[in-house]
This record gives sequence, structure tokens and C-alpha cells, in this order.
Amino acid sequence: MAFCFSSLARSEPLELRISRADCARLVAHVPGDDVAYRPGVDARGRPVAPADLDGTPTLALPESYRIRIEVDSDDRFGIPATAGRYDADIAVGEALVEADGRVLFNGQPLQSDEAFELGRRCRELLGRTP
Repeated sequence: MAFCFSSLARSEPLELRISRADCARLVAHVPGDDVAYRPGVDARGRPVAPADLDGTPTLALPESYRIRIEVDSDDRFGIPATAGRYDADIAVGEALVEADGRVLFNGQPLQSDEAFELGRRCRELLGRTP
């Protein structure tokens, strides 16, 4: 399999040849069907009552997820919280996980566009989704 990447630093596209086995090593682990959630069955395959309740509304999940990253100043620096006056948690940033699997920290991507695209194409080749 060959991938072509264009780069601002290069005048012509870069061609990369990679095998299916290499792609499998590059992409994130996807659990097999034998460990995936199956309604009405516990982890050992025994029947269980469904968790769904009648009339429970369906939730609309967002396209992306924001995760606040904090440091506990009491644990890290020995500065204890004071009830009602000071919270020991210090916000250091925010991770954003986008629908396509791209992750940003404080607006900065955690991997290059080329590395992300290579992973995306490998997942596509292997029939996996982010």
C-alpha cells in the first residue's frame, strides 16, 4: 500500500509504502467482539436483566469531548484547599477529542497532520474506526 503526503517543506509529494502488518502495529488497539458489550449478558455470558428503563430518554452525544486537565496543588505542592475560600485544583489545560479521533491540548494538536493522516488511512485499510 502506498500513501502520498504533501508537505510545505517539500516541492513534490512524499510517497510512503507501508504493509498491512505495519498498519496494524501503528493504529490503536480495538477490542475484539468477544470483549465488546453485549446487552442482556454479563462478562461470563450469563443472562442479566437489561439496564434500560422504560421511558428513558435517548441522549444526544456530542461530536467532540472536552476534558479539563487539573493539578491538585495539595498533592503536588503541599498547598491545602481551604473550604469555601480556595480550591486546591489548578486548571492547567483542556484536552479536546474530536469526532475523527484527533486530540488537541489547549488548541494544539498532539500529533502532526501527517501522523494523524497515516493512522486514519491505516484504520481505513484495516476496517477500523477511531
